[in-house]
Formats: sequence, structure tokens, C-alpha cells
Amino acid sequence: MSKQRGKQTVELANPVAIPSSACVAGSREGRGPLRHTIDSIYEDSLTGGVKSWEQAESAMQKDALNLALSKGNFPEKSLRYLLAGDLLNQCIGSAFSARTADIPFIGLYGACSTMAEGLGLGAMLIDGGFADRIAVVTSSHYCASERQFRLPLEYGGQRTPTAQWTVTGAGAAVLERAALSGEPDHPLITHLTFGKVIDMGIKDVSYMGAAMAPAAFSTLSAHFQDTGTGPEDFDLIVTGDLGVTGSDILRELFANAGVTLGQNYTDCGALIYGLTEPDVSAGGSGCGCSAVTLCGYIVSGLRARRWKNTLFCGTGALFSPLSAQQGESIPSVCHAVRLVGGKQ
Repeated sequence: MSKQRGKQTVELANPVAIPSSACVAGSREGRGPLRHTIDSIYEDSLTGGVKSWEQAESAMQKDALNLALSKGNFPEKSLRYLLAGDLLNQCIGSAFSARTADIPFIGLYGACSTMAEGLGLGAMLIDGGFADRIAVVTSSHYCASERQFRLPLEYGGQRTPTAQWTVTGAGAAVLERAALSGEPDHPLITHLTFGKVIDMGIKDVSYMGAAMAPAAFSTLSAHFQDTGTGPEDFDLIVTGDLGVTGSDILRELFANAGVTLGQNYTDCGALIYGLTEPDVSAGGSGCGCSAVTLCGYIVSGLRARRWKNTLFCGTGALFSPLSAQQGESIPSVCHAVRLVGGKQ
């Protein structure tokens, strides 16, 4: 029986459970409104004395994965695959973290959409019978990303109001066949909508919310059409990470199409700081932003039955420092994952 629904969506024959997840974050994120859903908060940007911010990011991935495994009482050897990604060139944050793990490694890059991409691919691997249990891990680090994408921190460069603050954090989610979990309240992945690359010609790297919003509109519209649903059918719709500016643009795009995104819509970049932190401008971004929000806030809300039906939509700006320097525009993508509470 085909699992394809419409042009872009997959409906899993056997929903895939998230029996355990964990997230870690930096001190700025630990002061935000999601702090009570973060498992470990670092006070030091070098996370305990490593020599570089890039090494710190790898350490965060290890910590998040170890916490997720510990919370679920899973041995590392029970994982068939490790799917991981980050923002650093050649995904060294993930690869260097995985070199100490005895797990087959699949490296991913979808920029800030990588957690959603990993959940989708991981769920398909499990539903297809290629694995019983896997882990998905993504991360970002403010200092490492600033050094790579923008200006050295020592420059004290001015930030525009539309700019977003790269989150220092990592999230890890364990996925498994629902029949293995034995617990009825684990969140379940039921549908996946992989997005197309959308490029509206925007070149301003401090305006990525505007570059990514059309990709979010495209994927959300495809999910609604493919599944015969609308925004009103979900308790929570979360993009990540459009920030405040990009979220406003997404609402406007839907309004122009005659669709209202109501109070059940929000964005990881707007949630993680709550705009109470100074200098965050339009909110958070980075692979760690949606990962921390998903693995802490969203999963815990599903477990507590605060929501029954959610749509997690990771958005990513697919550019590099080199492409920006060459005057290229910013192509973007969005992947949507439907998560439901295990107890209905």
C-alpha cells in the first residue's frame, strides 16, 4: 500500500514513537521562557574547558545524546543509526562528536531545518523496517556561527532589527518503532512533508526570516492540501526559525491566500528568548534553536497532553559564507513533521 499522500506528504503506516529526548543550552537560552524544559544549562561558552567553540558544540551534542539515552534507559549499542547535523563547514560539530560513538553515522545538512529533516528521514527508516531505534541530534553555537557566517565577536558589529541570534544549544531525540516502547504516552510521528527549495531573491543575511518564510508557506500549504487539513486542525503549529519578522511575513502570506494562522501558530525563534533578552533582535535561529524547542518544550507538552496534534516545521536558509560573498541569493527550505500525543 502506498504511503504517499498528495504531491509531497508521507503518511507512515506505523507511527514512530519518540520515547526519549533531551536538550542542553547556553546561559542566555537558560534565562529564557523555555528554561524549565532544558535538561542542562551551561554557564561557560566553552562548556567545561574545551579549547574552542567548535569543540564546545561537539561536546553539547554528546551531552544531549547521552542525556536522551540515559532518560530512556537505552544503551548506545541499541541505536541502529545516528542522524546528526549542524551549521559548521562540513558539519564538523556532528562528525567530530560521532567519532567517539560506536554507531553508524548519517550526516545531514538542512541549516535550521535539520532537526525536522532528521526526524522525517529517521521515521521513514524505522517505518520502512530498516531500523528499530535511531537517534537524531542537531546543534548550533552562537560564537562558532558568528565566526563563520558574520564577523569576529571582537569587532562588536552592529545588529539590525531583523537579524536573529544563533542559539547555543543541542537537542537529541530517540526514535523507535512504537511497538517497542510499551508506553502509550510517547509522542508519535504520523506524517512528513518534505519541502522544495524556494528562492525569492533575498540576499540580506540579516533578513533570513524573510528568505525562509516563503519556504514555510510552500510546505505548510502542501501539507494542508495533501492531508485535507487546515491550521484549525492543529493544537500547535511551530516553525523554526523564522523569528518574529519572518513569522509576521508568513502570517501575511497566508492571509493573502485567504487562510488565517491563528493563536495556535508560533515560532521557535520567538519562543526561546521571549524577546526579553537584549540584542536578540528578531529572535533565535540556528540548528540548536528548533532542536532545543522540540526536544524540551514540544515533546514535554505532548507528553503532558497539553496538545494532541502538532505540526513542527523546520525552516533552513541554505547559503554559505562563500555564496553570500559572491552576491548569491538565499535559497530556503522547510520540512514539516506531524506529531501527535500518544494517549488519545
